[in-house]
Amino acid sequence: MAGGSVYFLTNRPNGILYVGVTSDLVRRVYEHRSGAVDGFTRRYGLKRLVHFEIFEDIRTAIQREHTVKHWPRAWKVRTIMAANPDWDDLYDTIC
Repeated sequence: MAGGSVYFLTNRPNGILYVGVTSDLVRRVYEHRSGAVDGFTRRYGLKRLVHFEIFEDIRTAIQREHTVKHWPRAWKVRTIMAANPDWDDLYDTIC
């Protein structure tokens, strides 16, 4: 089975957060950034990739996304701050 990734998008440091899962991180983040994905991320301008985790199995990634979506916001922010304290856009690091 193919791998997958869990990713966090935001519109600005400490802004609105979105957690998603995908089997193709580059393509999916590009879709968000270009506005091709209708819905929450486009409505709030969430284009900055601030955190991602890669898994060998998509099922593990889906379970992780489900878990993270139920975390309090403070836990998500701490996760971002641990690896990306400046909330830099990480999109260029995955292309």
